[in-house]
Amino acid sequence: MASLSILDIEELAEGCDIEAKQASGRDGQGELPKSFFESYSAMANTYGGVIFLGIEEKPKGKFSTTGIAVPDRVLKTLWDGLNNHQRISINLLTDKMVEVIEVQSKQIIRVEVPRARRSQRPVYVGQNPLTGTYRRNYEGDYLCDEETVKRMLAEQVEEVRDARLLENYGFDDVDPNTLKAYRNQFKATKPDHPWLDQDDKEFLQSIGGWLRDRQTGKEGLTIAGLLMFGKLPSILEAVPHYIVDYQERPKPRMEARWVDRVTTDGTWSGNLYDFYRRVIQKLFSDLKVPFKLKGAKRVDETPVHEALREALINTIIHADYTGRVPIQIIKRPDMFVFRNPGIMRLSLEDALRGGTSDCRNRKLQKMFQLVGIGEQAGSGIPKIYRNWSRQHWRLPAFSEELEPDQTLLAMLMINLLPEETLRELDERFGLKFRELSYDQRLALVTVALEGKVTHARLKCMSVAHPHDLTKALSALVRDGFLESSGMARGTFYFFPGEPPNVEADLVAQNYNFFDKTSPEELLLGIIPEEIFDDLAPSSDDLAPSSDDLVPSSDDLVPSSDDLVPSSDDLAPNSDDLAPSSDDWELLLAIAGAVRNKSKVSTQVMEATILQVCEGRFLSHKQLQELLGRSYNTLRLGYLSKMVKMGQLELRYPDKLTHPDQAYSTKK
Repeated sequence: MASLSILDIEELAEGCDIEAKQASGRDGQGELPKSFFESYSAMANTYGGVIFLGIEEKPKGKFSTTGIAVPDRVLKTLWDGLNNHQRISINLLTDKMVEVIEVQSKQIIRVEVPRARRSQRPVYVGQNPLTGTYRRNYEGDYLCDEETVKRMLAEQVEEVRDARLLENYGFDDVDPNTLKAYRNQFKATKPDHPWLDQDDKEFLQSIGGWLRDRQTGKEGLTIAGLLMFGKLPSILEAVPHYIVDYQERPKPRMEARWVDRVTTDGTWSGNLYDFYRRVIQKLFSDLKVPFKLKGAKRVDETPVHEALREALINTIIHADYTGRVPIQIIKRPDMFVFRNPGIMRLSLEDALRGGTSDCRNRKLQKMFQLVGIGEQAGSGIPKIYRNWSRQHWRLPAFSEELEPDQTLLAMLMINLLPEETLRELDERFGLKFRELSYDQRLALVTVALEGKVTHARLKCMSVAHPHDLTKALSALVRDGFLESSGMARGTFYFFPGEPPNVEADLVAQNYNFFDKTSPEELLLGIIPEEIFDDLAPSSDDLAPSSDDLVPSSDDLVPSSDDLVPSSDDLAPNSDDLAPSSDDWELLLAIAGAVRNKSKVSTQVMEATILQVCEGRFLSHKQLQELLGRSYNTLRLGYLSKMVKMGQLELRYPDKLTHPDQAYSTKK
C-alpha cells in the first residue's frame, strides 16, 4: 500500500486540482459521498484532478485525515456508479486510477480523474447533460449553463466546425477582391496546379469553400468559405459574435491606448484572409531581429517571423466562432499576445509534444496551407516554442480561461534572466538572492517581469520535477521572498505587499469588458483602473456599518415569525440598496445555514438566494456577506444562471456593469 503525508497532499494541490471528501458515512465505516460524481464531472470537463476520499479539508487548503474503516465498501459503490449510465454519462477511470493508500496510518482512497477528451465531453451526472454538467473553478464545482453545455455537445459531435453548408449564401456574399487576391497567391505558390483553370465556383469547391449536398441538391458557401472570403454583413448574419481585432500599443505597459488598429469596423472586407494579410505585415514591421544570409542571398525571415506566423494562423484556425470572445491580437514593444474564443481541444502537454492535431476549423487550415501558410498538423505550437527559445527569450505563456471560454498565448521578447532584472533583485534582496537555486531565481524574475508567478507558469520554463518546483516556491514564501494567495491550482505568488490588482477571473466576468481589457491583462491577472472603478460598488452598495452588524443578544434569536417577513417590510427602496439594520439581521439569520457551511447542495443555495432576494434588490457585496461565498462562486455558479432562467431579475438589466447592479427574486 502506497503511503503519503498530509504535506505531500498540500504540495500536490498546487500542481493539480484537488478535492477532499470525508467519506466516513453515518456508521463511520465508510460511504461514497453524494457529491462525488459532481466533482468527477467537474474535473473531467475541466483539467482533470485528484479526489481524496477519507480526508477532510478544513479550513480551505488545510487537510486532515479521517480515514475509511472499510474501503472495499466505498470502492464497490464507486465502481457500480461509474458503470451505471443513469448515474454518470461515462466511466473514464481504469483500475490504476483508483487506489487505497495510507495517510497518517489511516486508509484513504485516491481517485485520479483524467481530463475528458473532446469526444467524451460533456461528462454529466444523471441522464440530462443540460442539467447535470459541471465544471471546476478555483473554489469548487459549479453547474454549467445551457449555452456552455450546447457548445460542448457541438464540439463532441462536429469533428470539423467550419464545413457546414450555409443555405442561401452564394457568390453575392463573397468579396471578389479577396477571392482574386487568394487566387493570385495560390498561383504564385503552385504555378502548375490544375485548379488554376477552374472557374470561381469550382475553385471554391476544390478548396472547401463551396459545398453541394448530394442528397438534397442544395449548394452554397461553407462556413469556412464565408469566413475566409465573405463580406462583413454576410459574415455577421451567419456568425453573430464574429469580431477580429488587432491593436498596436506604443509602450510596454498596460494601457488601453493604441497607435494602430485593424478591426471589423466596416472600412474593409472584414474577412479572415484579408485580416491575416493586413495583420501579418504589421506583426513583422519593426522587428528588431537580424537577417541572415543563405549563401549570397539575404533571408529576411527569421525564426521569430516563423513563430509569429504560426501564432496568428493558430489563433484563426482554432477559434470557436460561435463563442462570445473576439479574436484579438496585441503588439507591444516587449510582447505579442494572441487571444481566440474557445479552449484548446488538446491538453497543453499534448500540444507541446506535437505530432497530434485536432483542429477546430480544418477547412480554414487547408485553405491557408494551400497558399503556403501554416505547417503540417500538430507542429505549430512546438515550432513557436522552439523558435522563441532560440532567441533566449522567456518561453511563451499559454492560458485557458473559462466563462467565457478562451485561449491566450503571450510571447514575451525578454531574456529568460535579464541582467537588468537580476540587478534589481540583487538590490532588493542582497546576497541572499544569488544564493538561491536557479528555479527560485527564475520564479523571482518572473514575478519582477509579470507581476506574479504560478506553479504552472514556472513548470513551462523549467525542466525540474513539479514536486521540486512546489518545494522551491514554498521555500520562497517561508523565507520571506514571496507571498501567496489563492487555493490549489489557483495559488499565485507575488512580492510581499505587492499583489496583482485583481485576478483575471474578475476581468472575464462579462465579455462587454473586452473592449477595455486586453489579452495581456487577462494573462497577467491585471485589470485597468477604469474597469475596476466600474466594478467597485457605490457606498450605498456596501454592507451595513460595523455598528449595524453587532445586534443585541435578543436580536440573535429570531422567532419563527420573524423568518417570514411581511411584504411591507421587504418592499424595495429605489433610492437606497442598503437594508435597515433590523432587516439585515433577519437576512443574516435566513442565510445562516448556508454561510456557516463550506458546502451545500445547489438546490439549498438557490432556494436561499431566492429567499433573501424576495421583495428587495441585493448587491454582489451584500450577497457575498450573507452567503459566505466569493464573488466568482456566486456569479459563475448561481447568479448568472438564475438570471437566465428567469428566477432573478437585475436592477439595471440594460447596463450589466452599473455600479449599483443588484438582484431580486422575479415575481
